[in-house]
Amino acid sequence: MNARDGHGRTPSLVAAFASQDAALTALARAGADMNAQDRVGYAAVTIAAVAGDAEFMSLALSLGNRPGLIHTNWDGTALIAASELGHAEVVRRLTAAGAPLDHVNNLGWTALIEAVVLGDGGPAHVETVRALVEAGADPTIGDRDGVTPLAHAEARGFGEIAAILRAVRP
Repeated sequence: MNARDGHGRTPSLVAAFASQDAALTALARAGADMNAQDRVGYAAVTIAAVAGDAEFMSLALSLGNRPGLIHTNWDGTALIAASELGHAEVVRRLTAAGAPLDHVNNLGWTALIEAVVLGDGGPAHVETVRALVEAGADPTIGDRDGVTPLAHAEARGFGEIAAILRAVRP
């Protein structure tokens, strides 16, 4: 049940890629490793977070997938990946489950920085930044050069995101 294919995927990871609730549930009940990661470090929770599949991600969490797993390929988390992609509902659920808000990946970026730097400033990323701030993400943590999420937002002309970040009282 924890055998791996050529990409390092276990059956639970294949179930996650296919968003198969029943398969993941059956595998968990049979004792499959719910925190297995493939060769690039993706676990079921990260696969669902990247896909923006909040329901499947919540299922994976309920079956024992840890929200704070660190991924080997970029030293990131599911929260950072979801933030980059503007998946605000996934971000809300991950933060509620205890995902580490201020984890810094190997680029020197937090989820908040990724939402700004890799986001487009549109509604999805505005809501993602709002969700991160409401959950308590620290807006004063800068990147490797000390540039804060607010400075990045202002430099990109992301006025609504900048307003959210300005309103935070660290």
